[in-house]
Amino acid sequence: MIVLLALIIIGLIEDLAHDPIQLLIPLAIFGTVFLLYKFPPGGSRRGKPPVRKTASSSRSKNSTRSRKPAPFRVIEGGKDDDNLPKYH
Repeated sequence: MIVLLALIIIGLIEDLAHDPIQLLIPLAIFGTVFLLYKFPPGGSRRGKPPVRKTASSSRSKNSTRSRKPAPFRVIEGGKDDDNLPKYH
């Protein structure tokens, strides 16, 4: 791993010494995408902290309504444990 990292660093220094624009263009594109991801455009919410809903607030809204019981029921299986496949 150390040898691979050393070769990568040597290659980057070599490329930077011969043609710096070849390395700076991808860095500029990556930086622009990162900044747009970190600070997305859309000025309406700028400066306001994001509103987070907590689990307790969503539960309190749901607890006021009565819920119908689920139409599911458990059916006991009749399979014997002696007949398990060999790969289990």
